[in-house]
Amino acid sequence: MSRHYEVMIILDPVVDDRKVESTLEEWLKVIPASGGTIDKVDIWGRRRLAYEIKKNSEGIYAVIDVTSNPDAVKELERQLSLQETVLRTKTVRREETGSGSARQPQAAAV
Repeated sequence: MSRHYEVMIILDPVVDDRKVESTLEEWLKVIPASGGTIDKVDIWGRRRLAYEIKKNSEGIYAVIDVTSNPDAVKELERQLSLQETVLRTKTVRREETGSGSARQPQAAAV
C-alpha cells in the first residue's frame, strides 16, 4: 500500500551547498529500490534555526515528497538517523481527503 509522505531534513551547515543535492539523491535511493517514487525535492538552502541543534544555529533545509510503502520510509528514516551530517528529520504522512486532491498533513505513524 503506497502512501504520500513529506520528509523534512535539516543538514549540518558544514555540508557544501553544491553537494547537498547529490547527497540527498544517494540517501533517497531506498525509496525507488522498494517500488516507491520521489515526487519532489525542494532544497530551501541555509536557514537560521529556532534553537541550537548540536551547537549549530543554522542548517540546510530540504523537503522531499515521496510516494512509498511505510517500510521504505521507515528504512529511510533509519538511514538518515545514522548520518552525522543530518541534524533533524521530520516525516509527515499526507492523507488524501474525500473531497478531491486537497491533502491534510498528519503525524507519520510508520
